[in-house]
Amino acid sequence: MPGPRPFVLLSAAMSLDGFLDDASPERLLLSGAADFDRVDAERAASDAVLVGGNTLRADNPRLLVNDPGRRAARLAAGRPEYPLKVTLSASGRLDRALRFWHTGGERLAYSTDAGAAALRPELAGLAEVVALGATVELGAVLDDLGARGVRRLMVEGGSGVHTQFLAQGLADELQLVVAPLLVGQERAPRFVGPADFPGGPARRMRLLEARTVGDVVLLRYAPKEPAPVTEPHPVNAAATGPGAPAGADLRHLRRAVELSRRCPPSRTAFSVGAVVVAADGTVLAEGFSREADAHDHAEEAALGKLPAGDPRLRGATVYSSLEPCGQRASRPVPCAELLIAAGVPRVVVAWREPATFVAETRGAGLLEAAGIEVVELPELAEEARAVNAHLPG
Repeated sequence: MPGPRPFVLLSAAMSLDGFLDDASPERLLLSGAADFDRVDAERAASDAVLVGGNTLRADNPRLLVNDPGRRAARLAAGRPEYPLKVTLSASGRLDRALRFWHTGGERLAYSTDAGAAALRPELAGLAEVVALGATVELGAVLDDLGARGVRRLMVEGGSGVHTQFLAQGLADELQLVVAPLLVGQERAPRFVGPADFPGGPARRMRLLEARTVGDVVLLRYAPKEPAPVTEPHPVNAAATGPGAPAGADLRHLRRAVELSRRCPPSRTAFSVGAVVVAADGTVLAEGFSREADAHDHAEEAALGKLPAGDPRLRGATVYSSLEPCGQRASRPVPCAELLIAAGVPRVVVAWREPATFVAETRGAGLLEAAGIEVVELPELAEEARAVNAHLPG
């Protein structure tokens, strides 16, 4: 039976004029060391990475998590050292000598019935081959990956694959890096090709984040969510409807849960993600536990990325996958007090902190006593708890 489909992240780097590569035989490196490391972290946070057969043949990638610390963190969390490597090939013409088949962990190839018949003997002992009928339907691929327990899928190209995911409305997030160079070659591959994209050219995607990484710019979009002309203030939005959570609340809290999956594993601390959102819906900062330091808490990491006394915090909502701590041993100021000091008026959480590491959990009480609205969305509690299922209690 199909499982829940994975969260689909599209990842690509392109030139200023929209090309993924030039027309030369050698691969054009669009990103620098800082962005390659960012991509490595995204791979490490994913259950599977996917690339099209054309890209395998053209670039011969390995698709590995290169940082040994990230691989060790995956193992410590009870996950495979490497994400599952996935490719698509309708024709089944994939050489067994490609590096993709000889590096990393498990490998999986989806093909048509005819393509699979040719590919199985070619990849015997190297990869599992799945036949999907007369065509390779992306929906069927996602259903099968969901049934295998894949919850986060990172799609790394190429142009045809990105085009299909976007045209079929199957991408949950697009991470697009823009490099400061021009290719200008007619035969070079573009980021996407012609297609009937949902909503047509007038539909604007919602921008989640824009930041520099070295000399490139990272743009994060939510392809399924059109950018509204205006978005209600999160506090007012949550108040509409008898007990029904606002769509913005669920969206941002899901992002916080997603961030919690990036936390380096620990047997003595929770894995938590946090997102700070301004009154106009702009994402101001994100963070997760142990992001830069072994003692970092998620809310602390997110707030630390903003200027001290940032006036936008006075109207912001902080989304956290777990109730902010009310007491802690690692640092003198718990996250609840940091939020109070920042002047945040509203906090949305997925679940309340259990008494796993402290006898009394009182973060929400501290916030409410200071006049901060605390909203709990139990719809996402199970997902947040699952990230911490390895902890006692």
